[in-house]
Amino acid sequence: MSSPRIVFAVFPDFQLLDLTGPHEVFTQAGYLTGGVAIETVAATPGPVPASSGLAVSPALTIEEFERADAPVDTLIAVGGNGVLRACEDRRFVDWFARTARRARRTASVCSGAFLLGAAGLLDGRRAVTHWSRCAQLVERHPRVTVDPDPIFVRDGDLWTSAGITAGMDLALAMTEADHGPEVSRTIARRLVMFVQRPGGQAQFSAQLAAQRPDRAPLRDLLDWIADHPEADLGVPTLATRAAMSERNFTRVFRAETGRTPAAYVESVRIEAAKRLLETTPATLDAVARSCGFGTVETLHRSFRRTLQVTPGEYRKRFSAHPSLA
Repeated sequence: MSSPRIVFAVFPDFQLLDLTGPHEVFTQAGYLTGGVAIETVAATPGPVPASSGLAVSPALTIEEFERADAPVDTLIAVGGNGVLRACEDRRFVDWFARTARRARRTASVCSGAFLLGAAGLLDGRRAVTHWSRCAQLVERHPRVTVDPDPIFVRDGDLWTSAGITAGMDLALAMTEADHGPEVSRTIARRLVMFVQRPGGQAQFSAQLAAQRPDRAPLRDLLDWIADHPEADLGVPTLATRAAMSERNFTRVFRAETGRTPAAYVESVRIEAAKRLLETTPATLDAVARSCGFGTVETLHRSFRRTLQVTPGEYRKRFSAHPSLA
């Protein structure tokens, strides 16, 4: 019986870790299960440069791949700065679509989801991509349901992952689906990674990615909120500072920023708390008070609801102070 064939589709200016991270997970799976065939395929012959300046030499061009007509277990699109240009290469996109139809499953890492969309694979499906490009994916492919938080999403035979290193989580989950939890745990131990990473990608994204208001008074107010997370940031106080009625302020704020005042204030406070947890030894009580949460319980609830991790768990993973990690 031949080894499962895993095929990575690459293009100029791709993200190197989108390839090498999952590639290593599958390589480790091959060591443990008796072999796996991993290939890279590109539109043209010769080395393909990554955005980092390093290059890979694909095993096959798309024409050589199709002439071989070998079975495909898993087809994976990597992401990177060049993905939108790759989506304009109709020959490459059509090859990807044809190959996906005969693969057992198809996947993308990071912004590789745009290649899946160009190939017509995302319509009516649930997917994720890098947090900074979720809105763009919806704009280009309005029939896809983009869930911006998960590390990866499985929708039947279609798998998509969040940004960059999430491709390793995706590959590990695929390995567990194929070979069971003991194999995935062994690989995770070897690679020093989570078997299942806690939380979603919201914990890594900029929580203040709201629209920047057109009106100068509101822009000034957002800057003031960021500088004073511990202050009274209720609607009455904010409306007074903006010289508006509360009703008009609430309406204008949402129209200008795309968020309610309460949601924006909470994101500011969480961002402030994350900075303190990462860079200081302050107690959770001090963090809660200085960032406007008031109590540790409120801080805990906000972190669990928005980041799916506790403040303590967040500090352990991201603190710059080894004694707190």
